[in-house]
Amino acid sequence: MALNDKAARGSRATLADLVAVMAALRTPGTGCPWDLAQTFETIAPYTIEEAYEVADAIARADLPDLKDELGDLLLQVVYHARLAEESGAFDLADVTEAITAKMIRRHPHVFGSPQERATGAAPGFWERIKAEERAAKAQQRATVQGQEPALNSQTAVAGSTLDGVPAGLPGLTRAIKLQAKAARVGFDWPDLAPVLDKVREEIAELTEAIATGQRGQVEEEFGDLLFVMANVARHLAIDPEAALRGANQKFTRRFAHIEHRLAESGRTPSQSDLDEMDLLWDEAKRAEKRS
Repeated sequence: MALNDKAARGSRATLADLVAVMAALRTPGTGCPWDLAQTFETIAPYTIEEAYEVADAIARADLPDLKDELGDLLLQVVYHARLAEESGAFDLADVTEAITAKMIRRHPHVFGSPQERATGAAPGFWERIKAEERAAKAQQRATVQGQEPALNSQTAVAGSTLDGVPAGLPGLTRAIKLQAKAARVGFDWPDLAPVLDKVREEIAELTEAIATGQRGQVEEEFGDLLFVMANVARHLAIDPEAALRGANQKFTRRFAHIEHRLAESGRTPSQSDLDEMDLLWDEAKRAEKRS
């Protein structure tokens, strides 16, 4: 195979080589049975996972790992493009064309006319361009589905303030984006104090729901509490997903300390009790503060 020959010669692989690898994996009869069985739906969870692994490598400042994780994420793009190409929808070249055009369109202060470049990044231009894009996409979708397109661009642009926030985002990230969009039209508390009051209110409502024993109500109130905590993060300019990842890492680190200290006496956590493990947890906290 030409790709094998290229690797043997020590030549650097290109994006075209990766596309060729994916085509080979998806070729009926000679490809990989697992890859041939995949669909957009089965690959999507891996796409999300790879994006998180990129974020994790960045958080750890591990550049060699980041290189590998970016490759894994790039493979996801090539994979989805290949699936679309097989169905006759689009291919990787179309994806590249679309994102290049979008970046040029969204940066008139860099790629636009001399007047646009001189004007610079005027306030509100980003949202205006995105609204125009949503309108064009809506008209295109309506045309493909055999519906009447919107009468004019203004009609198409006039949608919900919250349009354009993908439903597939992680919950906390989506909450931040929804709240930020609402805040742009004035639906927001003026400062953090009333948001913290709302936290206390939601905790009280969750406590009351737990007392009733109605699981559906408990889940709803718990969701409300998470939503308002996302609002706290937004007012503090904190990324809640990053903050939670940090808390997860801290928990993992401190629990590892508990396991290590118990192992010194030939025991495991299951052979200990909560009181002893709490003492070891506090020991880990003190050690972190000293370091």
